[in-house]
Amino acid sequence: MGRYADEFERSITDPESFWADAARAIDWYREPTVILDSSNPPFYRWFPDGEMNTCDNALDRHVRDGRGDQAALIYDSPVTGTSRRYTYRELLDQVARFAGVLQSLGVTKGDRVVIYLPMIPEAAISMLACARIGAVHSVVFGGFAAPELAARIDDAAPKVVVSASCGIEVNRVVEYKPLLDRAIELATSKPDRCVILQRPQAVALMTEGRDVDWAEAVAGAEPAACVPVKATDPLYILYTSGTTARPKGVIRDNGGHAVALRWTMDNLYDVKPGEVFWAASDVGWVVGHSYIVYAPLLAGCTTVLYEGKPVGTPDAGAFWRVISEYGVTALFTAPTAFRVIKKEDPDGELARKYDLSGMKYLFLAGERLDPETYRWAKDLLGIPVIDHWWQTETGWAIAGDPMGLEALPTKPGSPTVPMPGYDVRILDPDGNEVAPGVTGEIVLRLPLPPGCLPSLWHDDDRFVSSYLSRHDGAYVTGDGGYRDQDGYLYVMGRTDDVINVAGHRLSTGEMEEVLAGHPAVAECAVIGVHDPVKGEVPRGFVTLKAGVGQDPASLSAELVALVRDRIGPVAALRRVDVVEALPKTRSGKILRKTMRGIANGEDEPIPSTIDNLDALSALRPVLISAD
Repeated sequence: MGRYADEFERSITDPESFWADAARAIDWYREPTVILDSSNPPFYRWFPDGEMNTCDNALDRHVRDGRGDQAALIYDSPVTGTSRRYTYRELLDQVARFAGVLQSLGVTKGDRVVIYLPMIPEAAISMLACARIGAVHSVVFGGFAAPELAARIDDAAPKVVVSASCGIEVNRVVEYKPLLDRAIELATSKPDRCVILQRPQAVALMTEGRDVDWAEAVAGAEPAACVPVKATDPLYILYTSGTTARPKGVIRDNGGHAVALRWTMDNLYDVKPGEVFWAASDVGWVVGHSYIVYAPLLAGCTTVLYEGKPVGTPDAGAFWRVISEYGVTALFTAPTAFRVIKKEDPDGELARKYDLSGMKYLFLAGERLDPETYRWAKDLLGIPVIDHWWQTETGWAIAGDPMGLEALPTKPGSPTVPMPGYDVRILDPDGNEVAPGVTGEIVLRLPLPPGCLPSLWHDDDRFVSSYLSRHDGAYVTGDGGYRDQDGYLYVMGRTDDVINVAGHRLSTGEMEEVLAGHPAVAECAVIGVHDPVKGEVPRGFVTLKAGVGQDPASLSAELVALVRDRIGPVAALRRVDVVEALPKTRSGKILRKTMRGIANGEDEPIPSTIDNLDALSALRPVLISAD
């Protein structure tokens, strides 16, 4: 570890010098003279006296610098059979005009705008338009239920809501306007106006005096100029998924966010201006904010916005088509996307139908990358497959393999090493650091680097109690794991995924690694369930790859024996059920907590983020059945 080690050490021992250098990649109206304000811990602020504009850095500067005719955004929608390219100049014009629409509706610097849109260009345009005039956007995942949307409207108190008549799933149209109308009815805080984009698949009924037609408004709008904002002014609020009761609004500031994301494009993702970057996520999630909209545009890249699925639109070759058609340099998606592709096309035959020669990297994040999926993707593509780990709260990777800084050897099961700026520690329950190889809580020493949340929206107390109160001077990630002798980090899952079997603390993630390594297994989940004798015991659930004809009972016995052989009898895994599908969120995360609650007979609420309710319904009788 040569250059990486030097840069990491400098970021920890002299963070102000490190991030001052990184800040030079951003255009400032007023360059910061103070890099880190540490006068009010734990509320650290980066570049507090700097002034800039995120939209100016994402669009205007590239037009000024001669990139106006380069593609900025490619929209690909297999669910509607359409695609569209926007140059930097065209996207700037669309953003400036919609920013003018927002201003005409009374939106000014600091006002909030809730964006409730599907995966269409207007979602990115709305976000950038808010950034342009200093408004604070809060994107709510398209199709969220009315009560969830209402809770976010109440917390953000937006002046305007931007929505569409509908979203489009693989085999159905989801009408958004009735959901929005019901949410506003439920909300205490009422927006002044709603801007509605009419899509041809469904026409929304407009509320006279409140609703504005997007196309009509933009046609008559005066383009708005960029409004200078402080680096510490909020760019957006993003509510963490699966929230119950009052939502938890993660704040992202303008300056630190732009500096950190710009740094990652060069040093982590190794994607250059003009190259094509595709984050196959959704703008409603943090990955969509950071790596569909902001980071690629800050770096002068071309970003892909995809309204489709990894399978079913039309088949498991969908990703390969997009990569080939648009010359994608780097793909960033969730491991679950590759697991479902592998399940449908285990031999990777569809990938061989496309020219993927321009693809340099595959980046995976969002959940644990099991070694079997890592090896399958690496063998199929023949390129570096980089696991990296981060959270909604951090906004960018805590750990990864910095391909643009120094490509390090990878180890299956590890997201490699902490990124510069992140002082990662592994602690025991008493707050003491543990030895290499010993599992504990993963925490980050303060201050967090630029781009991470400075607090929660209008709730400093909750920020401290949720993240900073357990260990003095440290942010609690909520994940458990360990570091090996080489300093590589292993994230084994949420700390509540560590189960206690007769006094032995066991990671369900380790058992999942073993199950995922079986050639018949497509996806798996291990949860801890209550046991009157041992306190908790693990139960496994697996789905099978397409074409597997093995008897479920014999496979289950084989998997139990495999875990016993690899981990030992202490694992106490005695039951593995073969199921048709595992319940997931729309971002692809398996609903382990929900499964665990049902198995334990608790009144477990169904998360609003669930993507496949049928899978959970089918699994429920299996979960509640005793051994």
